[in-house]
Amino acid sequence: METPREPHFFKPLLPGWQSGVAIPLDFYSKHIQGAEINKPWKLRSDASDQIWEVIREGRTLTRGWKEFTEAHDLRIGDIIIFKHEGDMVFHVTSFGPSCCEIQYTHPHIDADDAPTFSYDYCFLAEVTATNQKDDKMFLPVEAMWCGALNQQCKEVKLQNKEGKSWTASFGFSESDGAYYISRGWRKFCRDNRCTNGALFVFNVVGDGTTTPLLCVCPERKECTELLINHFSRIDGSIASTSRN
Repeated sequence: METPREPHFFKPLLPGWQSGVAIPLDFYSKHIQGAEINKPWKLRSDASDQIWEVIREGRTLTRGWKEFTEAHDLRIGDIIIFKHEGDMVFHVTSFGPSCCEIQYTHPHIDADDAPTFSYDYCFLAEVTATNQKDDKMFLPVEAMWCGALNQQCKEVKLQNKEGKSWTASFGFSESDGAYYISRGWRKFCRDNRCTNGALFVFNVVGDGTTTPLLCVCPERKECTELLINHFSRIDGSIASTSRN
């Protein structure tokens, strides 16, 4: 995949995150290393018109980071996407543990300027002996209509519930008319100690131009319904659900 004009990286917030956040080595090497050391990062978001200045010490954002997180009510399990707009200015988009974008109410934000990240598509993936052996897992045909994915995309990030991520190749099969994940799927399954028959519900996050994030997300209502429907088909019966 070509380097995007606005390169980005994401960070899951893990214990200890308030004291500082580490910049991924690959992003740092390509876009930050060699920049003026004492030049602060300027973080902006859709939460307000304010710009936060955060000091970088090596590969870690330190002074000013805690104030930014408190102003945005960030918590463990949230996922933060930093998009570099140039000259050490970053637009920050925050997602909750369910991989849904955190919505902030702000009267001065124009809807046309809002981020275009798509995060509303979930799909069910089953670990099988075949897709582990082939290191290749096909997405449902319906994924063709997901705005975060396209045929120019060559890789994806797979993230488990703990926030750890794996890079995998991504492609499109003309004969099957479907996207697939390869070269990384097997490692994801092994590292997460998956057995054949294990089920994952992935939520797709992306903007259609940058590397998509596929995060395991069983908490969402839509994801739960996918699992219910899956087992209903296996049992040959209709699952009953209570409604309030």
